[in-house]
Amino acid sequence: MRTLCASTLIGEFFVIGFAGLVAMKGPDLATGTVWTVSGIAMFLCVALCGVVTRPVGVALGWALQIALIASGFIVSSMFFLGAIFAALWWASVHYGRKIDEAKARFAAQAEGAAPDAA
Repeated sequence: MRTLCASTLIGEFFVIGFAGLVAMKGPDLATGTVWTVSGIAMFLCVALCGVVTRPVGVALGWALQIALIASGFIVSSMFFLGAIFAALWWASVHYGRKIDEAKARFAAQAEGAAPDAA
């Protein structure tokens, strides 16, 4: 699960950075505000890569997905991109857990089949 979720989060890191560049062109937002918010969100993407295997990591990841979709009110294309990344996040968590379970079953089978060396 960690690899899939981390890949999604790193993709979001770059999308948030590019969205910050687009938002900076808007006349309503100060450059400092755009980069403060974008920088915090980008930092969270990288930080979540380290805690994604914990339950709080997945929950924070969902909060980040909601924030990414909500950023569509500033940069309208983020509604679409946020929905895409929310779907990728769901798939990463869902299939990542299935892969982890399959790995655990395989390891248990391999351990049970291995002859004792004692």
